[in-house]
Amino acid sequence: MIKDYETVFIINPVLSETQQKKTVNKYKKILENNKAKIIYNENLGFKNLSYPIKNKKTGFFHLFQFSSEDNEVIKNFETEFKRDNAILRFLTVGLCKDALIYNERRAKGEFNKKKNEK
Repeated sequence: MIKDYETVFIINPVLSETQQKKTVNKYKKILENNKAKIIYNENLGFKNLSYPIKNKKTGFFHLFQFSSEDNEVIKNFETEFKRDNAILRFLTVGLCKDALIYNERRAKGEFNKKKNEK
Protein backbone atom coordinates (compact mmCIF):
# COMPACT_ATOMS: atom_id res chain seq x y z
CA MET A 1 0.00 0.00 0.00
CA ILE A 2 1.38 3.37 -0.99
CA LYS A 3 1.65 5.91 1.83
CA ASP A 4 2.35 9.62 1.58
CA TYR A 5 4.82 11.43 3.81
CA GLU A 6 6.18 14.90 4.37
CA THR A 7 9.58 15.66 5.85
CA VAL A 8 10.77 19.08 6.94
CA PHE A 9 14.38 19.47 7.98
CA ILE A 10 16.53 22.36 9.17
CA ILE A 11 20.01 22.75 7.72
CA ASN A 12 22.82 24.38 9.69
CA PRO A 13 22.98 28.11 8.79
CA VAL A 14 26.80 28.23 8.66
CA LEU A 15 26.89 26.11 5.49
CA SER A 16 27.52 27.79 2.15
CA GLU A 17 24.85 27.75 -0.56
CA THR A 18 26.76 24.99 -2.36
CA GLN A 19 26.92 22.86 0.79
CA GLN A 20 23.20 23.37 1.36
CA LYS A 21 22.41 22.20 -2.17
CA LYS A 22 24.66 19.15 -1.72
CA THR A 23 22.87 18.30 1.52
CA VAL A 24 19.43 18.55 -0.10
CA ASN A 25 20.59 16.48 -3.10
CA LYS A 26 21.99 13.84 -0.75
CA TYR A 27 18.58 13.32 0.83
CA LYS A 28 16.81 13.47 -2.52
CA LYS A 29 19.07 10.65 -3.77
CA ILE A 30 18.40 8.61 -0.62
CA LEU A 31 14.67 8.79 -1.34
CA GLU A 32 15.16 7.96 -5.02
CA ASN A 33 17.49 5.05 -4.22
CA ASN A 34 14.84 3.65 -1.86
CA LYS A 35 12.26 3.85 -4.67
CA ALA A 36 10.26 6.65 -3.08
CA LYS A 37 8.44 8.99 -5.46
CA ILE A 38 9.17 12.65 -4.70
CA ILE A 39 5.97 14.62 -5.19
CA TYR A 40 7.10 18.02 -3.97
CA ASN A 41 10.51 19.46 -3.16
CA GLU A 42 10.64 22.99 -1.76
CA ASN A 43 13.22 25.25 -0.19
CA LEU A 44 11.32 27.06 2.58
CA GLY A 45 14.11 29.57 3.11
CA PHE A 46 16.17 31.02 5.91
CA LYS A 47 14.20 31.42 9.14
CA ASN A 48 14.63 32.27 12.79
CA LEU A 49 14.22 29.38 15.19
CA SER A 50 11.84 29.61 18.15
CA TYR A 51 14.64 28.45 20.42
CA PRO A 52 18.36 27.75 19.90
CA ILE A 53 19.29 24.33 18.51
CA LYS A 54 22.96 23.35 18.80
CA ASN A 55 23.68 27.02 19.66
CA LYS A 56 22.12 28.20 16.37
CA LYS A 57 19.26 30.72 16.28
CA THR A 58 18.54 30.42 12.54
CA GLY A 59 18.46 27.71 9.90
CA PHE A 60 17.60 26.85 6.31
CA PHE A 61 14.32 24.95 6.10
CA HIS A 62 13.58 22.39 3.39
CA LEU A 63 10.54 20.23 2.64
CA PHE A 64 10.09 16.94 0.80
CA GLN A 65 6.69 15.40 0.12
CA PHE A 66 6.99 11.84 -1.11
CA SER A 67 5.19 8.51 -1.37
CA SER A 68 6.47 5.02 -0.80
CA GLU A 69 5.23 1.47 -0.41
CA ASP A 70 8.10 0.51 1.90
CA ASN A 71 8.12 1.70 5.53
CA GLU A 72 11.87 1.00 5.67
CA VAL A 73 12.40 4.15 3.59
CA ILE A 74 11.52 6.28 6.61
CA LYS A 75 13.89 4.36 8.89
CA ASN A 76 16.79 4.71 6.43
CA PHE A 77 15.98 8.36 5.74
CA GLU A 78 15.82 9.33 9.42
CA THR A 79 18.94 7.34 10.30
CA GLU A 80 20.86 9.46 7.79
CA PHE A 81 19.44 12.65 9.31
CA LYS A 82 20.58 11.57 12.78
CA ARG A 83 24.13 10.94 11.54
CA ASP A 84 24.48 14.22 9.63
CA ASN A 85 25.94 17.21 11.54
CA ALA A 86 24.58 19.56 8.86
CA ILE A 87 21.02 18.79 10.00
CA LEU A 88 19.77 20.60 13.10
CA ARG A 89 16.30 19.01 13.26
CA PHE A 90 13.92 16.97 11.14
CA LEU A 91 10.35 15.75 11.28
CA THR A 92 8.57 13.21 9.10
CA VAL A 93 4.81 12.82 9.21
CA GLY A 94 2.34 10.62 7.37
CA LEU A 95 -0.21 12.55 5.33
CA CYS A 96 -3.95 11.98 5.18
CA LYS A 97 -6.03 12.65 2.07
CA ASP A 98 -7.00 16.15 3.28
CA ALA A 99 -3.35 17.10 3.72
CA LEU A 100 -2.61 15.86 0.19
CA ILE A 101 -5.37 18.06 -1.23
CA TYR A 102 -4.13 21.06 0.76
CA ASN A 103 -0.52 20.50 -0.36
CA GLU A 104 -1.61 20.21 -3.98
CA ARG A 105 -3.45 23.54 -3.74
CA ARG A 106 -0.49 25.16 -1.96
CA ALA A 107 1.89 23.94 -4.67
CA LYS A 108 -0.30 25.67 -7.26
CA GLY A 109 0.03 28.94 -5.31
CA GLU A 110 -3.61 29.24 -4.22
CA PHE A 111 -2.66 30.49 -0.76
CA ASN A 112 -0.06 33.11 -1.77
CA LYS A 113 -0.96 36.57 -0.58
CA LYS A 114 -2.04 38.78 -3.43
CA LYS A 115 0.18 41.77 -4.05
CA ASN A 116 -1.28 45.28 -4.01
CA GLU A 117 -4.17 44.22 -1.78
CA LYS A 118 -5.57 47.13 0.19
